[in-house]
Amino acid sequence: MTARGWALFSLMGVVWGIPYLMIKVAVDELSPSVVVFTRCALGAALLLPFALRQGGLARTVRAHWKPMLAFAVIEIVGPWWTLTDAERHLSSSTAGLLIAGVPIVGIVLARFFGAAERVGARRVVGLALGLGGVAVLTVPHLTGGDARSLAEVLITVVGYATAPLIAARHLKDVPTLQLITPCLTLAALVYAPAAFLTRPATLPSGEVLAALAGLGVVCTAIAFVAFLELIKEIGPTRAGVITYVNPAVAVAAGALFLDERLTATIIVAFTLILSGSVLATAAAPQGGIRRVPWSTRQTSRADGRVESP
Repeated sequence: MTARGWALFSLMGVVWGIPYLMIKVAVDELSPSVVVFTRCALGAALLLPFALRQGGLARTVRAHWKPMLAFAVIEIVGPWWTLTDAERHLSSSTAGLLIAGVPIVGIVLARFFGAAERVGARRVVGLALGLGGVAVLTVPHLTGGDARSLAEVLITVVGYATAPLIAARHLKDVPTLQLITPCLTLAALVYAPAAFLTRPATLPSGEVLAALAGLGVVCTAIAFVAFLELIKEIGPTRAGVITYVNPAVAVAAGALFLDERLTATIIVAFTLILSGSVLATAAAPQGGIRRVPWSTRQTSRADGRVESP
């Protein structure tokens, strides 16, 4: 992987590990719709001037509106609400750990998007370990009436695993700002009515306002630009490996700032999910890879050179 790829990877490992903490703080005083709307609206407002400066934004939307709509719904509109609503009942560290299942789901879904790779014994073991980790973390909660929150996180996982594949397959030639700005704008418009109806009667606390600002600026505007560039640099499956780092950041942040306990169950689950994800998404032998036109193993640079990540 290139130095640029490592820099983007490191940035994403951190900035998408802290949203769980910020969401947990925000939903203490605000509805999920208000949180998602504010996050999307702030991110869109920050990125729109830069997207307009590039020129051709309307033309890009007209030419790619179908995959852009799919990306917006599957990556933002659906998952951000389900994750935010789930954190009303789950700890931020638990939510972050469950999201670590994204690479496991992604390696399976990739086969339906043309990125087929041979799934050998190592990957089968990895999938089993990862799913076992998810089971260790979730099964105890299923008897406690919290099945809805766990189902919401599952929906989020599937969305997070699917959207990068759509971006790599159908939107790889779309400039990053011209992709994410319309998607965030659409999401903000979708949640505007619900956010208005569930708006707080009084101004939220400074802590909540800071969390909303962090979600909009760092975890949305900056993070999405970096993530889409990371997909272009190293491909959607390998980009999904950031979710190995995200749970560690989420658990550490929850323990430091929210006094969330680091139980033996969480440590075992994290170990299983991390080990399973590494095995499930490890690079396949050269002979086991079927090259396709939009192969994520090579990335075309702006200067015309082709670079293998």
